[in-house]
Amino acid sequence: MKVFIVHAHPERDSLNGSLTDIARSTLTAAGHEVRVSDLYAMNWKPTVDADDFGSAATHPLHTERNSRAAYRTGTLAADIRAEQDKLRWAEVVILQFPLWWYSMPAIMKGWVDRVFTAGFGYGVGEHDEHRYGDRYGEGTLAGRRALVSVTIGGKESHYSDRGINGPIEDLLFPIQHGILYFTGMEVLPPFTLYGMNHVSPEDFSDAAKAWEQRLLALADTDPIPYRTQNGGDYEMPSLRLRAGREVMGDKGFGLHRDIIR
Repeated sequence: MKVFIVHAHPERDSLNGSLTDIARSTLTAAGHEVRVSDLYAMNWKPTVDADDFGSAATHPLHTERNSRAAYRTGTLAADIRAEQDKLRWAEVVILQFPLWWYSMPAIMKGWVDRVFTAGFGYGVGEHDEHRYGDRYGEGTLAGRRALVSVTIGGKESHYSDRGINGPIEDLLFPIQHGILYFTGMEVLPPFTLYGMNHVSPEDFSDAAKAWEQRLLALADTDPIPYRTQNGGDYEMPSLRLRAGREVMGDKGFGLHRDIIR
């Protein structure tokens, strides 16, 4: 497999750095190809601006129109085009990051903002009374698998169904469903490590072994069964789940999982 890891942590000698190193060595030893974008080491620019679009930029700036024009004409900034090429190359995409303020670090969000341009990450496909574009199970990155690997300072109970921070599945929904699945990728259940503010050697050893096992099972792990947008579960053009498709007790984000699959 071709595995692309996007890594976001300011300290390379961190737990996240170790997890990225383990992923690279484990997958390489198993015969897979691995590429890594270490966003802090790359000094990645996280903000969208006119420089991203070259000659396609207008005044005033219109990010959707300008990014689409730049994507079509090949005038996107070189760093954006390089990351898009890595995504096209990949068969598996891994996002490695610590959970900060219930989300990914700003530099990784800025990677998404700049790399997932119109025509590449969104605004793809025909829009008519039967379809609302190629997204949520379809799109440019269909055929790839994605995995979120996240380290969390709090205890697992804090992120449970009745935990004070809310279920981790809900916190990761905007990333897993709204970014990765939106662009067509199959999303695997996340790899989560809790209580990582204080890690003993024994804790790290256990975490490393669990991570290695998840990595070696990338091809065989069942993805989260999100509903496809254009598969008939949603009314058009409202994109509301059809009556009767939900399961008793389903609500919120859980409505968008198809337990039949």
